[in-house]
Amino acid sequence: MKITYDREADALYIRLLEGAHECRVVRLTDDVALDFSEDEALVGIEVLGASRLFETPDAPEIELQDLIPRSAAA
Repeated sequence: MKITYDREADALYIRLLEGAHECRVVRLTDDVALDFSEDEALVGIEVLGASRLFETPDAPEIELQDLIPRSAAA
């Protein structure tokens, strides 16, 4: 998993699967989108306006919990 933040775009992206994928985008809201691969695996999550989510946008604190690699979840 890789988490990136683009300050200029104010966009946070959580990449769950590495590699190149032809993705289908599903918009949950105007600010949140899910990217699904050809086989419907969740590739990534995009959050626009991400700085609004953090108490200190210049140094956001991110907590990751209960992450299970895809191979271990099967």
